[in-house]
Amino acid sequence: MCGLVGFVSLKRKDGVLHEMLSIQSYRGPDDNGYFIDNDTGVHLGHNRLSIQDLSSNGHQPFISNCENYILVFNGEIYNYKEIRSDLIKLGYVFLSGSDTEVVLYSYKEWGIKCLDRFIGMFAFVIIDKAQGKLILSRDRAGVKPLYYYSNGKDFAFSSELKSFTKFDNFKQVINKDILPYYFQFSYIPAPHTIYNNCFKLKPGHFIEYDLVDNFYSIHKYWDITDFYLMDKFDKSEDQIIQEVSEILESSCKYRMISDVKTGVFLSGGFDSSLALALTQEEHGKSVNTFTVGFHNEQYNEANHAKKIADYLSANHTESYCTEDDMLDFVKKLPFFWDEPFADESALPTVIVSRLAKKDVTVALSADGGDEIFCGYSKYFAINKLFKVKKNHIANLVLKFMITNIPVRFLYYLNNILPASIRQTGIEVKFQKFKSLINSEDLKDAFIRASSSVSPDYLENILKNGSYKFFDKTEFNNFSQLKGLDKLDQMMAIDYKTFLPDDVLCKVDRASMSVSLEGREPLLDHRIAEYMARVPSVMKYKKGMGKYILRQVLYKYIPKNIVDKPKTGFSVPIKNWLLGDLKGLAIESLESKDLEKDDIFHPEALKLIADELKDGQLKSPALVWNIIMYVLWRREWIHNGL
Repeated sequence: MCGLVGFVSLKRKDGVLHEMLSIQSYRGPDDNGYFIDNDTGVHLGHNRLSIQDLSSNGHQPFISNCENYILVFNGEIYNYKEIRSDLIKLGYVFLSGSDTEVVLYSYKEWGIKCLDRFIGMFAFVIIDKAQGKLILSRDRAGVKPLYYYSNGKDFAFSSELKSFTKFDNFKQVINKDILPYYFQFSYIPAPHTIYNNCFKLKPGHFIEYDLVDNFYSIHKYWDITDFYLMDKFDKSEDQIIQEVSEILESSCKYRMISDVKTGVFLSGGFDSSLALALTQEEHGKSVNTFTVGFHNEQYNEANHAKKIADYLSANHTESYCTEDDMLDFVKKLPFFWDEPFADESALPTVIVSRLAKKDVTVALSADGGDEIFCGYSKYFAINKLFKVKKNHIANLVLKFMITNIPVRFLYYLNNILPASIRQTGIEVKFQKFKSLINSEDLKDAFIRASSSVSPDYLENILKNGSYKFFDKTEFNNFSQLKGLDKLDQMMAIDYKTFLPDDVLCKVDRASMSVSLEGREPLLDHRIAEYMARVPSVMKYKKGMGKYILRQVLYKYIPKNIVDKPKTGFSVPIKNWLLGDLKGLAIESLESKDLEKDDIFHPEALKLIADELKDGQLKSPALVWNIIMYVLWRREWIHNGL
């Protein structure tokens, strides 16, 4: 795990390169390196967190023996030993035991087709002097970040946006067109960023930059959509469970390859419990596990996580976190998330990363299970809703019930459900479901269900309204998936939106803030490709999501131990906004920073602030989004924009 930066300039700029690298030094505190190619004007910088081959042989930028290829690389290629063996047979001689050298020689041998061989998480940049090109690439799922800046004249790239603030030609202009997306989703969807002329390279894509004529083109080398569109498997349930088990075992085995100590983030949910079980079996001895607990039982998973850890004989560490502990981090988040980001689970993710860093340098984080194995309740709710919509009478009855059901009765119904399907955050989910009733089509319903703030609500308080047309984001890909059933369509879109731009961004920034490498065993592309071809009736079965994943898990942990309500990694944000964060919330709503951007109707913000002063809060998510935007602006915008 590392950080990379660079830019193209025929004028040598050593100081700029050093500053760009220094501001993200926590991504790789073990070593740093610089390379400036006087022929092409490419400046490369690298911060190293040593994981494979801890010696100086793993130093970057890495230069090939013929000096025609120079690489900076962030991430891990888990199958690098197999690829290395293939390259040795072809005559390559290796100086190190690192995967860095394997990446460079793979590109030298196979060109951009080398990407098809890699199992891993990565973002890398290669100077190809032989062809006069600069190659930038990002892994299939988007585990590792890669940003680029292009204004028609300058070209720069980095693992994090903050480095661009040190690039002398960077114009720090807020991209106001994208702000409605942020306030609706709590994150900014790719390829956009908070700045004009600055972009996220989408997962599964690479850039070719022509160093002679100074222009670039973007190319796709992998897309989960392609696998969803393939014929579904005609296999028995037992065969599918067995084959999924084998891929998962391989994935976890790969992700334990390390020259430093490793561990597992353990929430006690299906995904992290399975990651631990498979890792423990492969490791052959107690695996280090880490859990953060909360004194508020509604949000606490620590007791269940300990039960799982004890059953599997893991070396478990837990730490109970007070609200004061998390609140202390609120104002620190914008430095590490260097564009507005308002997923409140970033707070406990930072805290569990700090806990793990005391003992390990690598931690497995079991993200992706919901998107790949069909786990989100919104999938099931939308699927059922559209079945009801086909019946006019049933649709009218449902609308009447949803409109008139008291919230307290909703809690009662939820509490009498079996523990395995009981929901947390039921009030928020209910409000989203009410919004779905009048949705026009699947795309509209999915966007509403995926929004942290209702687009109808935003329509009234944003001067430009909320965006209902998503042609500039991956949300627009429903048109490619029309032949699939609704569950598959929604999983495919989540894989390309929420997963990389929210979940993986959260884990990357939280772990790297303490120089900890996070690895994602459920996001091995072989798992995603396989599950895309499994019929949906096997993913959601007997009223249960993640049906296949559960059957694999039950091989290692008895059902009665692991089954519990799905909670997620959440915090009591509404309680905070009405309590300890109330002052910050009101201050943010009344901030001059929001006036400068001229995006909200002032009277709407005043009404929200007045209601909050009276102890009322209609949309906690919106207020939290505003707080994080204002704090981000104060951290990064210093030019009076």
